[in-house]
Amino acid sequence: MKLPQKPDFDWRNILRNESKNVFELAEKKNKFKKLKEYNDRKYYYWSDLIYRIKDDAERKHMWILMKFIRSGRYDTIPFEPFTLKYSSLPDINKRLHRFDKFLAGNLTVQSRDLRLEPRYIVSSLMEEAIASSILEGAVTTRKTAKEMLRRRRTPQSRAEKMVVNGYETMQMIIEKKDCELTPDFLLDIQTSITKGTLEDERDVGKFRDNNEVLLIDRDDVVHYTPPDYKKVKQLTKKVCDFANDDSEFIHPIIKASILHFLIGYIHPFNDGNGRSARSVFYWYVLSRGYWLFQYMPLSRRILRSRKKYSTAYLYTEYDEMDLTYFIKYIVDCVDDSLNDLLDYIKRKQIEQHEAKLILERLTDLNFRQANILEEMLKNTNKYYSIQEISETYRVVYQTARNDLLYLTKKGYLTMRKISRTYMFICDEKCMKKIMIKS
Repeated sequence: MKLPQKPDFDWRNILRNESKNVFELAEKKNKFKKLKEYNDRKYYYWSDLIYRIKDDAERKHMWILMKFIRSGRYDTIPFEPFTLKYSSLPDINKRLHRFDKFLAGNLTVQSRDLRLEPRYIVSSLMEEAIASSILEGAVTTRKTAKEMLRRRRTPQSRAEKMVVNGYETMQMIIEKKDCELTPDFLLDIQTSITKGTLEDERDVGKFRDNNEVLLIDRDDVVHYTPPDYKKVKQLTKKVCDFANDDSEFIHPIIKASILHFLIGYIHPFNDGNGRSARSVFYWYVLSRGYWLFQYMPLSRRILRSRKKYSTAYLYTEYDEMDLTYFIKYIVDCVDDSLNDLLDYIKRKQIEQHEAKLILERLTDLNFRQANILEEMLKNTNKYYSIQEISETYRVVYQTARNDLLYLTKKGYLTMRKISRTYMFICDEKCMKKIMIKS
């Protein structure tokens, strides 16, 4: 990725010396409209203006106006030694209101309350683990990784182990959502994420003790140099104090984004920083009552725009630690993920309705068995193991086994032994039996 260009001038000095020329630009109607777009809706960085404003002087004056307006509406973050700040953009506030409405309260879609099954959480946690691992270099396919998790197959490679670690870490985050963030908790997260995947296992569960960690691209260009390792423990303690301190209100999703940024910026570990940062984001929003984030694999959205993810970090660092770039990016990702979630929920409403129809026709089944059968009817060419049903529906192995054997006894499934494992399928013969029963 090409590094963003930094402005080679001090905007404050030029504003003092050329204020008349600068403010005359804002008085032009067409320029004022552009100023509003660049500052309020797009929140452009300096290098974003290079191809939009050809004239050097005009571009410089536009940037100075943008910075002047931003400086008057910054909210500052109490976090020494960094001077952190962000702008409360109208678009961000609008989306935050939408998130408050959907992600922290009762979920109603199309005037209907939705019953969210445990298997939906399982699926989303798997998606998050897979996407977050791929972001950090795991080479695997979503289909293969998800099948491994569902069947609880032992990982066969470092990439698969990364996915398993990510899945287990997300489950741990949910279990510990009511705990405070501490340095030891952060170490637990990093341990859970990295165990069995690092070249040097001594880096598991410990803070960085060197300055050898640099973010370098393929051309050996250094994108970022983290703070000195001697400051890591002190900075990490400040991150935890900031997370736990509710004396000054910051919207939880904004604060979670700031925590995400800070862990990535401080880089407290030799490896696992990105996955740890995203895990802390989830921990914070869940701890503040945004329960539907369990169903939102945010890393899948980040994976689709990983260049913008990196750029959001760099823009913040290059522009006087203005966190708005990073917050806006995360809010965009959450908004897209929420749209995906609502589409997903609508599909699940249809599935729940279909399962109820099966239950009405096949009165000898309970609701979970009807759900299992409905799932298999959609995938008539796929074999399911007991382990996969146990994992997907979050029931113990014996319950999953009993359900599958019962469905087989009724003639709704066929059981076959494949490679010493009993597998179940809803084949053509079973479908005929179901149709006759219906």
